Amino acid sequence: MAQLAGVDVSTVSRVLTGNLQQRVSSETRTRILEAAKALDYQPNALARGLRTSRTATLGIVVPQLDNPVFSSAIRGAELAAGRLAYSLLIAHRDSGQRIGGAYRRLAETHRVDGLLVASLDSDRDLLVELRGTGVPFVLMNRQAAGAANAVVLDNERAARMAVGHLVGLGHRRIAHLAGRLEGYNGQGRLAGFRAALAEAGLDPQSAPVEPAGYSVEGGAAAMQRLLASGEPQPTAVFAASLISATGALGVLHAAGIAVPRGMSVVALHDAPVASMVYPALTTVRTPTQEMGEKAAEMLIGLIRGEASGGTIVLPPDDLVVRASTAPPAD
Repeated sequence: MAQLAGVDVSTVSRVLTGNLQQRVSSETRTRILEAAKALDYQPNALARGLRTSRTATLGIVVPQLDNPVFSSAIRGAELAAGRLAYSLLIAHRDSGQRIGGAYRRLAETHRVDGLLVASLDSDRDLLVELRGTGVPFVLMNRQAAGAANAVVLDNERAARMAVGHLVGLGHRRIAHLAGRLEGYNGQGRLAGFRAALAEAGLDPQSAPVEPAGYSVEGGAAAMQRLLASGEPQPTAVFAASLISATGALGVLHAAGIAVPRGMSVVALHDAPVASMVYPALTTVRTPTQEMGEKAAEMLIGLIRGEASGGTIVLPPDDLVVRASTAPPAD
């Protein structure tokens, strides 16, 4: 390959290993990559691992495999890892399980070089476990006190976008189906909800807030509590997640409350399911795939000693208006 590209072997090695600090001209890099393609070059990960004590494998741990936020993040991490000659090992760890060395076992048993972690565990328990693995890690979709490296979404800004849409339609009685109020995302979305109400001249403290978590069941239970509260029924709700919003829709249908005429619903995050439910859900689209890509790139940079890490905050993409929101009937 070096002969075909007209360069020395060491230059080929630096380019094909994805060294982010290597100094090679774009013209030379192009010749090397074209030569690799012509020769159908495939890197030998096992041989490289024996030389470097690395496996060129990342572990990614998520709390929900059926949640489109995490499936999208996994896809992004997989794309970034592939570009940088890494493989991705996917693991699921339910938030109800005791940690009990789960992350350490993953790092040791599967010999991953680093971990991408989206977790609902407490900051303290999570960081004790991750530091015990002996490998670099990057948090996704959350921050934790004492963890330097993370890629997160701007939850407050996304929530303000969602509630601003409802206010713009004329809604004044708006409720929030919240995420986990003790968690990073839940707190950020609640803060954005209240900030948007205050900006509209509404009392944020009197607006109903029902914890829904991030499940269909949680969204349904939260909506049932909201309807049974005895308080004046809101004309609109902002759900902290797309999944909880689908649960809320089911309860509204069962109660005979038409959406959006009887109650408008907007959710944070977008995925194909938002167009499949009835009525199709208005959502705030967030860059969940980019979150996975950025996290994987950061982690590989840490593994290779080519990056210092830090926290990346990604803004929401845009508001996707569908049939679940409209001006209030009154």
